[in-house]
Amino acid sequence: MYLDNSATTQVSQEVFEEMKPYFTEVFGNPSTLYRFGRESKKALNQARQRVADAINAKADEIIFTGGGSESDNLAIKGIAFKYLNQGKHIITTEFEHPAVKETLKFLESLDFKVTYLPVYENGIIKVEDLKEAITPETILITIMHGNNEIGTIQPIEEIGKIAREKGIIFHTDAVQTFGKIEVDVEKLNVDLLSLSSHKINGPKGVGAIYIKKGTNLVPLIHGGGQERGIRAGTENVAGIVGFGKACELAASQLDEHYVKLSSIRDELIEKVLSTIPESYVNGDIEHRLPNLVNFRFKAIEGESLVLILDSKGYQASTGSACSSNKLEASPVLTALGLDPVDVHGSLRLSLAPESDSFDVDEFVDTLADAVRRLREISPLWNQELDYDSVMCKKHGDDCRMC
Repeated sequence: MYLDNSATTQVSQEVFEEMKPYFTEVFGNPSTLYRFGRESKKALNQARQRVADAINAKADEIIFTGGGSESDNLAIKGIAFKYLNQGKHIITTEFEHPAVKETLKFLESLDFKVTYLPVYENGIIKVEDLKEAITPETILITIMHGNNEIGTIQPIEEIGKIAREKGIIFHTDAVQTFGKIEVDVEKLNVDLLSLSSHKINGPKGVGAIYIKKGTNLVPLIHGGGQERGIRAGTENVAGIVGFGKACELAASQLDEHYVKLSSIRDELIEKVLSTIPESYVNGDIEHRLPNLVNFRFKAIEGESLVLILDSKGYQASTGSACSSNKLEASPVLTALGLDPVDVHGSLRLSLAPESDSFDVDEFVDTLADAVRRLREISPLWNQELDYDSVMCKKHGDDCRMC
């Protein structure tokens, strides 16, 4: 059972079938004038409209990119370089995606000033902190919609209103929220919004950025003038077609999938917390994505837990796939104020629509056994814990297994 859909998702059969002709039959360059080119251009325009419809935008406000990371880079660098003569101050949070954080580090090396708002133990910023951080030099606010590791949702609509009142451009990374909850650019009050295809059962290597009409930025890639001169390069037509179809499907099934996924998520939370001692949910218990939950378990090592689960047929992660090869404690979980030792005992489970066949009871049994095995060899686990005084909620007070 694949439980790492926040890292990437399976391309749906409907998406794949719609893409296939654009690899072999309709392979023309959409910038050319002859029939193959015109057919590719038509497919490109249809996909652009599908993306726009899914987020309540206009088609000419959608620019296709190579993915969410490129969209984030384009939004942040594009605004920074466009308005650097008006100010060099940017506001963000302590636990943005690396595509945002690393971009901001780069800008700091160019003498931009960045304020990192705290997210507190629930993983959500306080709007009062944002208001206090704004200065006459502030040109951009960039705050992610939903966190990729713990799933907490920020008050983007309220932040957007503040940005509009102050005349500050506002960008949000909606890569994790799109397709899971409503993403309406008008309601969210955003000027720029990043999207990614492979998080919603579309192909990898394709994304988009919403640029509100009237918002100007400096392009990152110069060349032949594709995508209204904002993103040069021959378009990945097959990938874009797949992305458009994935957007259409995600939007049409949003409510159905929300109910299904949040039900499985809640069952997971209830059974894990009641079965495994010293287990906790990271982040706010209510304001979170319907498909994602991040647990931490006292006195175990998350990578070892992931490997045990993998040997039992469950694919999960300790956090973001974009930083999974790094050994330091997760910056996201550290930003919650957690002890670094506890941070290393985390497990991220992220679901997809096809997760409806997931047997929660069987998984929790496997997880509980893995945690028990790791604690038996953990020097951090309190060996003096009086198990006779702990009543297991699953097996009763005679249990000696959990």
